[in-house]
Amino acid sequence: VDSKFVDTAFAVDNTYLLFSAYLVFSMQLGFAMLCAGSVRAKNTMNIMLTNVLDAAAGGLFYYLFGFAFAFGSPSNGFIGKHFFGLKELPSQSFDYSNFLYQWAFAIAAAGITSGSIAERTQFVAYLIYSSFLTGFVYPVVSHWFWSADGWASAISPGDRLFSPGVIDFAGSGVVHMVGGVAGFWGALIEGPRIGRFDHAGRAVALRGHSASLVVLGTFMLWFGWYGFNPGSFNKILVSYGNSGTYYGQWSAVGRTAVTTTLAGSTAALTTLFGKRMISGHWNVTDVCNGLLGGFAAITAGCSVVEPWAAIVCGFVASIVLI
Repeated sequence: VDSKFVDTAFAVDNTYLLFSAYLVFSMQLGFAMLCAGSVRAKNTMNIMLTNVLDAAAGGLFYYLFGFAFAFGSPSNGFIGKHFFGLKELPSQSFDYSNFLYQWAFAIAAAGITSGSIAERTQFVAYLIYSSFLTGFVYPVVSHWFWSADGWASAISPGDRLFSPGVIDFAGSGVVHMVGGVAGFWGALIEGPRIGRFDHAGRAVALRGHSASLVVLGTFMLWFGWYGFNPGSFNKILVSYGNSGTYYGQWSAVGRTAVTTTLAGSTAALTTLFGKRMISGHWNVTDVCNGLLGGFAAITAGCSVVEPWAAIVCGFVASIVLI
């Protein structure tokens, strides 16, 4: 193969991955706006600080430990080979663009938790949590499924889990479930927000102070998801075997963007009319939550399902939400 073509293919793939990383990073702004609009005005500064800490602490700790725990090899099936910093980059398997992309995923997992424990967390405690999640918890889980050495990886050469392993293309489980489980335990441990229940134990609705910020955050997350899902191909030019022939993945990348869009859109509309039937009101916040639920549900299979199946996936996700 012409070395100039190989260099061009490498440049194109790295540019694509870096651009996808920038899109995923923009989701941090989406999380920040969504959370800020969903809490009471007095707690806005605190929730914004937690989102900044996700990016800053996540960057340092994913650099020091996280990337090695996730993709350091050779390793065992549980955790990657440890090295300090990025001393083994670049390599034949990974370049710095891979690190940046995976860092954006790690802080997204941490950002998911921010809303679950909003209005009742001291920022020092959140800093410790965010550092631990991005430096250890998320990297270990991502190693299980996305590293060639992971015990449940579909690309593992060994017989890890039911022979074929697990396909989680862009992280429904690796990212969203990790963040969701962490948020669940955080909320369970910290308990309800002050004022969430009255003296008789009846639930009191605590409305967010800005629906505009919620919608802005939702659209930012929608935009970033086009780096999250299609970007998970990592490259758009693929060489098979030693043939020296390169094939483009343009159609697969495009279809992944389409399935992502359809699942989210279906979930949003189903939530809209479902909540209307239950409560008798149109609620934009519920629609935004339904939309994001549809995106999270399609993330695992977005690259392999047909567009009609993405609609089914979004519908099921919204039913769970309702």
